[in-house]
Amino acid sequence: MKKKSRKSPSFQRAADAPKLPDTPFRFIYHFVNQFRWWYLAMVIFEALHATCGIMLPYAIGEIIRGVTKSNSSNQIILAAMSQPLMLFAALSVGEVVFGRASGLLHTIRHPIHRQHIVRALYAYLQHHSHRYMSSSFAGALAHRISETSLGVTQTMAMLITEFMPIIIVFSVSTVLLYHAHPQLAAFVGIWAVLFLSISFWLATRCRPYALKAAAARSETTGMIVDSVTNLTSTKLFARLGFERRYLDDQLRRELKEVRKSNWYSERVRWFQFVSAAILKIGTLYYSISLWSRGAIAAADFVVATSLSLLIISEARNLSKRFLEFFEHIGNVANGVYTIVQPHELVDREDAIAHSISQGGIEFRHVHFSYSAGKQVFENLSVMIKPGERVGLVGFSGSGKSTFVNLILRLFDPQSGQILIDGVDIRDMTQDALHAQISLIPQDPSLFHRTLLENIRYGRLEATDEEVIEAASKAHAHGFIAPMQEGYNSLVGERGVKLSGGQRQRIAIARVILKDAPILILDEATSSLDSITEKAIQDTLDLAMNDKTVIVVAHRLSTISHLDRILVFDRGRIVEDGTHAKLLARGGAYYRLWKMQAGGFLPVEAKERGVGV
Repeated sequence: MKKKSRKSPSFQRAADAPKLPDTPFRFIYHFVNQFRWWYLAMVIFEALHATCGIMLPYAIGEIIRGVTKSNSSNQIILAAMSQPLMLFAALSVGEVVFGRASGLLHTIRHPIHRQHIVRALYAYLQHHSHRYMSSSFAGALAHRISETSLGVTQTMAMLITEFMPIIIVFSVSTVLLYHAHPQLAAFVGIWAVLFLSISFWLATRCRPYALKAAAARSETTGMIVDSVTNLTSTKLFARLGFERRYLDDQLRRELKEVRKSNWYSERVRWFQFVSAAILKIGTLYYSISLWSRGAIAAADFVVATSLSLLIISEARNLSKRFLEFFEHIGNVANGVYTIVQPHELVDREDAIAHSISQGGIEFRHVHFSYSAGKQVFENLSVMIKPGERVGLVGFSGSGKSTFVNLILRLFDPQSGQILIDGVDIRDMTQDALHAQISLIPQDPSLFHRTLLENIRYGRLEATDEEVIEAASKAHAHGFIAPMQEGYNSLVGERGVKLSGGQRQRIAIARVILKDAPILILDEATSSLDSITEKAIQDTLDLAMNDKTVIVVAHRLSTISHLDRILVFDRGRIVEDGTHAKLLARGGAYYRLWKMQAGGFLPVEAKERGVGV
């Protein structure tokens, strides 16, 4: 997918969303800059740690130099070597102290920094539209947040604790070798520059493969989460084998991308191992030839060979470090390009927290389509008076759910206006709009939290007594009280520990507690038995008092007592009136009423051979 530049005026972002850059390296810099003093301290400690480590061969060389030059007694030799020995001891202690000081900072900073990134990405993700969320695996999005936050911290850790020490090792080694013999230093220095440059170039060529491999892993994670979430359905349909095969197909696609990345990485390792061998053989041969000609002393020969072996040790690990580095960059890029996208629906700059006092709803010349060529509403206009209770009926796909989604502003119309109390809902903040509309969906989703927390979600400041009162009105107290933990019982992921009817009653209790001026019911009692439905219907009738109510129903008996019924057909309102008047008219609603099977409408009109 082509990414829009942050500078593009078409990149819109919710006002409350964090201002996150939309490219990987700017994203990393954004979060590193917030912890810059921590990272600066780590850089200093790691630089001192690497310097102490690379200076140890120099100290050993000075000790050997003192031994080879002295012909005196052991005590005089020890006195002559006191300074080199003290230098060796100081460097050894410094290597430990500075290395562990950097490690301590990393231990303290890493989890804090990672949580900071997770918090920002989650806050940004919250503002994405219903369309965005319904088009993505929830598990894959969660995995990408985790991988992105981890990728940023690991990228910086590698730069500071892996790459910077290597550069220091190569630089200091070249200086030390220069004091031993300039040509030897030139040989190692040129090799180091070429090696680092070519290794980095090869690793950048590996980056696209690492990015695709990271995306494939996220997709696999999302698929596994989706399959586990629906494991009960899998068992009931006897599809355990099918799901394993379905996962195998995805794992094969993942393996294909991972193998491409790994094979390219292996070719890079071949180059680096061969290059390291060339340096080892070349430095040793050149040092021996210089020593044999008396061009360097024995101490310098020891320093040269020790440094070359140290460089080789670092270089042989550099391939893995580069590839891991770009894998981390790939994880960051994968998350940034997925999550840090323009928000589809944002509040206007001058949006207000309008207080809904009456609840009148008006659709004024609304045109809406989900995508090009998929028109739903064309010039739709309708008025719902304040406090009016209105039912929406029609076959599946006739526009009822879209009508509700537009009121909730899950989507924006292409043209026209939707007004509440005369105020365009696009002039209201989304928080203000949603805080004043209650929705009871057909299949409510609960949090994997306690029953008390789930009901209190309707009004966070409600007391325990108010929660219990709402549960009693929703006829939920009767099944909650006998539970071992009562209102502190966990409901399971999406409420799987409860039956469909119990979940519905918890959702109704939550809405009763919220007490918003506009109430929308989408088949709110479809999961209940007839006795419980009758009892809850009486409760809902009380909850509807002084509220504007919209009821979406397939069971027409549940809306026959409402003030008004709107009959939808192919995105148009073909009839509008009370239950009695619509039956007396003998039109579309009358035909729907007659064709009900067990009180429900068939899914499509053609299934009964009758058009609306």
